Amino acid sequence: MSRSRYSAALASALAVAVLPVAVPGAPVPTASAAVHGSASHARVSTAHVLPGDRVYPEGVAADPRDGTLYAGSYQDGTVYRMTPGRRVAEVYLPAGADGRRTANGLKVDRAGRLWVIDSTTGVSVYDARNRELLARFDVPGNAARFVNDLAIAPDGAAYLTDSIRSVVYRVTPRDLARARGGRATLHRRFDLGGVVEPHVPGTFTLNGVVADPTGRFLLVADMHGGDLYRLDLATGAARKTVLHGGDLRNADGLELQHGRLWVVHNIDNAISRWRVAPAGDRARRERVLTDASLQLPTTLVRRHGTLYVVRSQFDKGGPLGGGTPEIPFTIAAVRGV
Repeated sequence: MSRSRYSAALASALAVAVLPVAVPGAPVPTASAAVHGSASHARVSTAHVLPGDRVYPEGVAADPRDGTLYAGSYQDGTVYRMTPGRRVAEVYLPAGADGRRTANGLKVDRAGRLWVIDSTTGVSVYDARNRELLARFDVPGNAARFVNDLAIAPDGAAYLTDSIRSVVYRVTPRDLARARGGRATLHRRFDLGGVVEPHVPGTFTLNGVVADPTGRFLLVADMHGGDLYRLDLATGAARKTVLHGGDLRNADGLELQHGRLWVVHNIDNAISRWRVAPAGDRARRERVLTDASLQLPTTLVRRHGTLYVVRSQFDKGGPLGGGTPEIPFTIAAVRGV
């Protein structure tokens, strides 16, 4: 599938296939900031600047050891590094490095390995200390795919969503050890093709994914249907999480900490916060922030009470076309949500 067809699929998914549906109690996007739910003093500011005039960032990750942030460019695969106390990011991995065409889902595991998804092929794994490429994992077959986001489970296994195939791939620590220095194939762990709500072929479904800190399950969002699914890591079973107070339409990146789930809703310029039951079978929406200054957010990570949110600007000359981006591209800091 060509890069242009990927962009077309992304545009269709975000702009057509996920048309807003009226939901009782759901927020109505506005041009100015609005907080729905309990009282809040939410603030949105700029945390970091990404150099370049065609960045269109998509992913962000935090190193759990020291708080260093990484962001990836959907436009050309550049990976940026942002260190605490420095406003301007540096280029960590240049555009096209190791054949990478995009850089969307990112994650740093506890061992200091940086995982970088190329939506067109699979995922590359680097040693974050010295930029050494440790291994690459490719999607099998030639059918359309869009590898989107990933989560690292407590046992060190990585789980990756494919938004077109509606599957979740897995890379275990053993897989990583065997592939060290070379290439290997991604293997399906969950197939939700017959589980998610019916959708037009080619429409994006699975997107953001997070791992339960106890290692029992994953939570993955269906951005098309607005549902959240609980995937049991022991049995392979998949079922809907019952949502109260709203849905997850247009959901992109997720963050789960201490029983709370934060979700970015891309074309809605919104962030929602949910209280998740310990078993992952229920979630209640607590708060929603809608703010045009989020500039079509695609994902987020939380550090010390602050959400670091990617401002993709995909609708300003990026994958969704039209308009001119606001330069520089930035990572927002959101507090109070």
